[in-house]
Amino acid sequence: MIRDLYNVRVRPAEGDPTPLTEDEERRARITLFNELGTVIAERGWVRFPAHSPEERRRLVDVAHRLGAYWGRPVHVEAEDSCALRLHLDGYGALPSA
Repeated sequence: MIRDLYNVRVRPAEGDPTPLTEDEERRARITLFNELGTVIAERGWVRFPAHSPEERRRLVDVAHRLGAYWGRPVHVEAEDSCALRLHLDGYGALPSA
């Protein structure tokens, strides 16, 4: 008997993160756009964790979309291997503790 399999994906190796579906990816980017955009609008910058290359690409895309939406650039800087900093012009220097 032949069975058609729809929406079947190869499972990642044990311990690897599972990739998001297209719908999950779209919803994640919309949520980041709204949440990070609100924080950046209030204080000019935000720090957000990004542990994998996919998370970093997602944050860079959100920064570009925010910049296009506001008509001014939103810059992205790596703070360390686990976090990115998104900021507007004039908020590039790390805040004093």
